[in-house]
Parts: sequence; structure tokens; C-alpha cells
Amino acid sequence: MATTDAKPVFVDTNILVYANLTQSPFHKRALFALENLRKSDAELWINRQVLREYLAVMTRPNLLTAIIPIESLVEDVQAFSSAFKIAEETSQTTDTLLVLLGKFHTAGKQIHDANIVASMLSVGVRSLLTNNAADFARFSTEIEILDLRHLPTS
Repeated sequence: MATTDAKPVFVDTNILVYANLTQSPFHKRALFALENLRKSDAELWINRQVLREYLAVMTRPNLLTAIIPIESLVEDVQAFSSAFKIAEETSQTTDTLLVLLGKFHTAGKQIHDANIVASMLSVGVRSLLTNNAADFARFSTEIEILDLRHLPTS
């Protein structure tokens, strides 16, 4: 996965979740993908939506997580804020979102995915690392989707 041109890559919420949940079946794959991107000197991007989504997912106990102390999750978010470039939501992001909504059939919860793409495009990032490639397929003319399921594991 290492590249010679080290293009910037936006990291979807699910990658951060899997990288931080050792019980996840995608844990090693997510860690390996992030490590390879860092080794290639790729700029890694997230936005504040990703940080909120991370907190929302990680505060809902399920089969893979018990209750995680909020203090631990706050530390995670602070670490992400230092380790990743943050695509701040600006009026340009909103304008780009509105263009995307006019160009692609998008509604309901899909608006969150469109906002990620708008955040990416507003800072010039064209590659997205995700485990939910199908959620972003409609935007494949605008961005490159790096599907975690199809990346090497070692």
C-alpha cells in the first residue's frame, strides 16, 4: 500500500474504531493500513465529524466493547487531534456538500457520508480509507476509495 507520491488520505471513523478495538476482526488490518500510510509519509486527515462519530460508537457497549471510561475516549480524541490533520468545516465545506447533494442521490444518514466527502474535497484530499466502501460508492467519480477489506494485512 505504500506509495511513491504519498497522496493525502482521509481516514473514516470505522478505521479509528477498528484500530482501537483489539477484539475487532478488522483490528490488525486497520493498524497495518494506518502504519503503511504513515510509513509512506501520506498526510492523514480526519474532520470533527469523525471525532464525534468515534465518541458515539465507542460509548455504545456492544459485542466488541464493554463500557469504556469516557476519560479514555477523551484521551483517544486528543491523540487523534494531534496525529491527524483536521479538515475544519467551513462555508466552502457546506457549499461543496450542497453541490454533492445536487449531483448524487443522497438522503438521510447518507448526508453524513456526503459531508465527509465535502470535507475531503474542500481541503484537496481525494483518497478515503474506509471499511464501508459501499457507503461512498456513489462518490467514486469524486474520490478514490481505499477499501480496508481489499488491502493487505501484512
